[in-house]
Amino acid sequence: MGPSRARLPLNTFGIAFGLSGLAGTWTAATTQLGAPRAAGEALWALAAVVWLATAARYALRLRSWCDLGEDLRHPVLGPFAALVPTTASLLAAHLAGVAPLRVVATVGVDVAAAAALAFLAWFVADLLSRPRDPSALHGGYLLPSVAASLVAAQSLATVGQRTAAVAALGVGLLFWVLVGAALLARLATGPQVPGGLLPTLAIFSAPPAVAGNAWWAVNGAATPVVHQLLLGTLVALLAPQAFLARRYLRQPFALGFWALTFTTAASATYALRLASQAPSAATAVVGWLLVAAATAVVGAVGVRSLALLRPSALLRPRPAAAGAR
Repeated sequence: MGPSRARLPLNTFGIAFGLSGLAGTWTAATTQLGAPRAAGEALWALAAVVWLATAARYALRLRSWCDLGEDLRHPVLGPFAALVPTTASLLAAHLAGVAPLRVVATVGVDVAAAAALAFLAWFVADLLSRPRDPSALHGGYLLPSVAASLVAAQSLATVGQRTAAVAALGVGLLFWVLVGAALLARLATGPQVPGGLLPTLAIFSAPPAVAGNAWWAVNGAATPVVHQLLLGTLVALLAPQAFLARRYLRQPFALGFWALTFTTAASATYALRLASQAPSAATAVVGWLLVAAATAVVGAVGVRSLALLRPSALLRPRPAAAGAR
């Protein structure tokens, strides 16, 4: 087929994922800071539209099931397929706040969790049976195993399925240890991460915040020792990002920069929730600074992405491991 039939790269789903993360931040700010509810709802609506448009555009350009299999097995972009059910899980869980839609929300969360689990099982089986070039490994390998499980835990707890939520949380924590350790070893021993994959290093810092938000959905502010452990881990993993910032800024902009957005938003949401446990004028200021920082990061990436959303920029041949757009 000609170029008009070229497929969207799977990391394009990172746009809706990042927007969902920011919507969650503003929703938390509504509760904790009295932010206008309309801001969060507008972001949720935008995330849903972007997710639906991306899914439709991707599906319409598939010529066969072989195309889908090729994309899922791609050593660089394949893991980003996890963002399809993971974003759907967040969107469905948000509907649980609307009483007439609670049943729909529950079904949506359950279907998304089942899809995420199925992809995780296939992904792990593929990892175990099909060796790959170490240069293809990047932070996105945490998405099917860690992020999808922890987000599923949060969503399941939101719709009242606490037992399933705790089980999903356990899965996420298990793979955080396993995949996180393997990824750290790969990053430390080389080869060097190509520039196009550099923003995925931000995903390495996301699990504490995503796990914290999931545990908040399961158990609220109870068991503060758990939140203290996760907060310490979050600070330890976010601190290196300050030293990586200059390297990020030196890279040519690409859609891969959306990897920065969910980590930023989830971290801001979790920190905002923890700060709310000691309400004061100072913590309110800190809370608004967190919301502003997350909004600025996601907004900056979004504005820069507009130039990349032309068909000529998005619909390209699949990148090699050296750099994924």
